[in-house]
Amino acid sequence: MYTVIGQPKVRTLRVLWTLEELGQPYDLISAAPGSDLAKTHTGTGKVPALVENGATFTDSIAIMTYLADKHGALTHPAGTKDRMVQDGHMGFLLEEFDAVLWSASKHSFVYPEPLRVPAAKDSLKWEFTRSLARLEDRLGDQPFLMGDTMTIADIVAVHCLNWAFVAKFPPASDGLKAYSKRLRHRPAYRAALSRA
Repeated sequence: MYTVIGQPKVRTLRVLWTLEELGQPYDLISAAPGSDLAKTHTGTGKVPALVENGATFTDSIAIMTYLADKHGALTHPAGTKDRMVQDGHMGFLLEEFDAVLWSASKHSFVYPEPLRVPAAKDSLKWEFTRSLARLEDRLGDQPFLMGDTMTIADIVAVHCLNWAFVAKFPPASDGLKAYSKRLRHRPAYRAALSRA
């Protein structure tokens, strides 16, 4: 069985949702990022972390990819064209959404106050708005980014859309809102969120 260290209100939700979709049992050790409890498990206090057979791994994307590959679901097989397209979606989401939202967070509450540049958020919001249109193009009229198959890319997309809403970033289109709402109504998402 897996052990996850972190809290659903941060990127840990991605890992919990992945495990729930895969139907894999896990224990959750609720620890805030950088907390003493998290540091006892990861050294740096980085969450999420996955513990398996005494070994600890960090980075939500690496963990999700490992779990999906290991259990043969939420992904396409490595070395296939579908996997290349899926990995392209993941790269896009990390560069155009996650990185932008994380930069805004750093200028809001992560950096020491003298290092924060509140005006930087204006350009980040502009970039995010442009990326929303690109995400909508990638999704098209499909139920998931990879057509009829839900993958870990959808989990990252919905997590970022949720994060953007909380951070008061420009709203998504009606189509992206419907996509996000549909995925948030999945039993696995609700089960992961309930672990708070």
